[in-house]
Amino acid sequence: VQLVESGGNLVQPGGSLRLSCAGSGFTFSKYDMSWYRQAPGKERELVAAISRAGGSTNYADSVKGRFTISRDNGKKTVYLQMNSLKPEDTAVYYCNAVRGDNDNWGQGTQVTVSS
Repeated sequence: VQLVESGGNLVQPGGSLRLSCAGSGFTFSKYDMSWYRQAPGKERELVAAISRAGGSTNYADSVKGRFTISRDNGKKTVYLQMNSLKPEDTAVYYCNAVRGDNDNWGQGTQVTVSS
């Protein structure tokens, strides 16, 4: 299983970014996918999750209405569209793929929101 995140960058408050996570080495459509983030000195937290077929999503309260998770099973990719970014969104963002006890992580991509 390999998960490769991309799209992280430095952005000003109020700006937008789209993160991507490309999966390989497993049957992507059979895994629930999530985005987590970890800010310096804080624990890793769930940001958003999406079911295998994409019909069900859930979000942390802190990002509801600003972030959107989606997936393209044909491209084996999950996305996180982030709008109205705030300095408190600054963190390393990780992609997660889970199926039963099989839990896999990407290497992370840095998002920095600062003026």
